Amino acid sequence: MSKELNALSPFELKDELIRRAQSRQGQMMLNAGRGNPNFLATRPRHAFLRIGDFALKEAERSYAYLSSGFGGVPEKKGIVNRFDTYAMSNEGTLGINFIKSALAFCHDHLGISKEDILHEMTQAYLGCNYPVPPRMLELSETIVKTYLSVELCGTKIRSDEFDIFATEGGTAAMAYLFRSFQANGLLKQGDKVALITPIFSPYLEIPILPSYGLEIIHIKAVENDGWQVPQHELNKLLDKEIKLLFMVNPSNPPSVKMNDGFLNQLVDLLIGRRSDLMIVTDDVYATFADNFHSVFAVCPYNTICVYSFSKYFGATGWRIGTIMAHKNNIFDAKLAALSKGEKKHLDKRYSSLTDQPRKLKFIDRLVADSRVVALNHTAGLSLPQQLQMTLFALSNLLDENQNYKAEAKRLIQRRHDILYRSIGLVPENDENSVDYYTLVDLEKLSKSLHGENFAKWFIGKTNGAQFVLRLADETGVVLLPGKGFDDDHPSARVSLANLTEYNYRAIGQSVRKVIDEFKVKYDQENCAD
Repeated sequence: MSKELNALSPFELKDELIRRAQSRQGQMMLNAGRGNPNFLATRPRHAFLRIGDFALKEAERSYAYLSSGFGGVPEKKGIVNRFDTYAMSNEGTLGINFIKSALAFCHDHLGISKEDILHEMTQAYLGCNYPVPPRMLELSETIVKTYLSVELCGTKIRSDEFDIFATEGGTAAMAYLFRSFQANGLLKQGDKVALITPIFSPYLEIPILPSYGLEIIHIKAVENDGWQVPQHELNKLLDKEIKLLFMVNPSNPPSVKMNDGFLNQLVDLLIGRRSDLMIVTDDVYATFADNFHSVFAVCPYNTICVYSFSKYFGATGWRIGTIMAHKNNIFDAKLAALSKGEKKHLDKRYSSLTDQPRKLKFIDRLVADSRVVALNHTAGLSLPQQLQMTLFALSNLLDENQNYKAEAKRLIQRRHDILYRSIGLVPENDENSVDYYTLVDLEKLSKSLHGENFAKWFIGKTNGAQFVLRLADETGVVLLPGKGFDDDHPSARVSLANLTEYNYRAIGQSVRKVIDEFKVKYDQENCAD
């Protein structure tokens, strides 16, 4: 493999792998390289359509005497009665009962007036106003925070104890955070940041960009320890030059949640010697885990949490996610501790927003920075996106038996087991694994299939990137090399979210085929000796 290809991000290398896989005339390509799920939540989408239909009828009431396609902003007064009439005339239509249940839930459990939330939803669907407040619509924020509190915090952190900023998915959240950390002096050129690895590759790539110039300290999760972080690796954080810790939990690509032992060790470290450490946890896969507790739940003062709705609800194209910050947090404390000169510089940056810029919270600076400050008055996630996010959150809150979650987990688990059985291995199941991805350790795999001597020879002949290139060339299967996610062992990442069980059987057989071809060559060489 050329040096140019070896230097590529795994997601850029993917394009080369696809090109090679597609070049095989008359043969099928199986792309398990990217984690876009092929399942999605339908009930909140039906509800979105029904709200849209109702909202348009509401808009047409205002200018009913015109025949040129005019509509107006829906009137709030009497909107619940009008919806009840609409619901009766559309009884049995998918989405109607969901909305009725959602309105009752908001009223009974959250103390939100049916009239207020229904009016907010109809305006959100129509997109007929700017996002106000720009961080997130107030009632939608209450609902989404309730969902996040339940799913990420196990109610350890109440929904009224933190703020959220609705973003264009986890991708935008990452970009906004890096930008605001730098703009506000919380991270400076040459600072050290720690990453728990393996990790989603952009977390490896963004810090070293010339505009940030950060030094990365790698904290290694260990495969033989169930992809948990051993104490000696966590102790790297005792270095006070490390300003910030980034982590993905459950991890990407091992797809393993951090266990209680890790959470307790991290809490002890923060209480003991690193109370000054900032943390960002990306919890996009949390909703696939059992009994999940985010680092945000146990270390709320030090932690910002990123969550995307993309994977669990099959909504990568919606671009909807959140940034969560506790109302009492280290980020605001660090802003308050800046030097007079730094504060004066930031006064100029944010003076157009408030006459007391030093009181502007970090999460509100994120919002402003996302629109280069001067465009703060037009900041905020689009209202239709906010509406769909809110409906996704409600669908989970209304699902008392968590049927959707159970089905999603069963679907992924079956694919995982079929893949490994097709390779010829007994599937290993860890209580902390969510299996959205699996990281196939090529050294461990070759040893399990053909013994230790073959494994040593095999790893001497190939690495993860070379293996996935050969796999694409010979079989049309596209996987990503683990090296791009900072896995030390030759490995390949398989997404278990985006293909059928039949496809994963074919992928397993293809991986085995290539391994067995190496075994034939190994036997030939040994016979020759």
